[in-house]
Amino acid sequence: MKRFTVRRAADLKTFTDETYPQGSFAFAALLRSRDIRVNGARTGKNIKLCVGDEVVYYTTPAQEGKPSHNIIYSDENIIVCDKYSGVSTEGLFSELLQSGRYFAVHRLDRNTEGLIIFAKNQESEKELLSAFKERRIRKTYLALVKDNFKKDGDLLTAYLCKDEKTSLVKISDTPRAGFVKIVTEYKVLERDGGLALVQIKLHTGRTHQIRAHMAHIGCPLLGDEKYGDGALNAKYGARRQRLVAKYISFDLCGALSYLNDKVFESSFFPEK
Repeated sequence: MKRFTVRRAADLKTFTDETYPQGSFAFAALLRSRDIRVNGARTGKNIKLCVGDEVVYYTTPAQEGKPSHNIIYSDENIIVCDKYSGVSTEGLFSELLQSGRYFAVHRLDRNTEGLIIFAKNQESEKELLSAFKERRIRKTYLALVKDNFKKDGDLLTAYLCKDEKTSLVKISDTPRAGFVKIVTEYKVLERDGGLALVQIKLHTGRTHQIRAHMAHIGCPLLGDEKYGDGALNAKYGARRQRLVAKYISFDLCGALSYLNDKVFESSFFPEK
């Protein structure tokens, strides 16, 4: 059991991410089992919290011991973590902050596994933020998807709009008001029983771009509960998208240019 007092108004998920990393990693399970109490009352929803509220988490020993990440690389400027599925970027960041000074420069979806970078000083933060914005950090993903491809590889262009109320995105093949251009490159690596292992490279970086764009062309990710194929997910008992941020390489400037000859690889692999 862990007990906390709210110091700043927020919703329960945000408070958990920022305050209690192990609670963040197990957040969905804790809500399902109603093992969070706010002011003594059990809750199964992401409710609003007020200053002074008391939040108690009844995490199990297994939840307490669940790892959040492995360290792939670390030096005086950056740390590269291999994040487990089910771990939020915010929760991982909160955990890292307990042992030192770190700066968040990008994020992965909670259920996406793989490589994520944090800066250790403001100079590195500035360069990494600039490099992500200018697409000078190259990320390659592996995904297990429904095999409905018309081509073995393609460079796809579409347009995306995020609905802030539902936290879902919509895809259009043609330009529309409120939609931004997205470019997604894929290559089929293997096929097996209606599933395909694909390599994906993003030429733009938008919310849920891979998941939504693959679903839009009829090839949703296995396990994706927002954009996926319910029957396919049920067949394999898959509840988390099979998506891994597998490789990261760099084209950096100044003090971080020493990273340009490195390619980092995640230990995770998308499996049925």
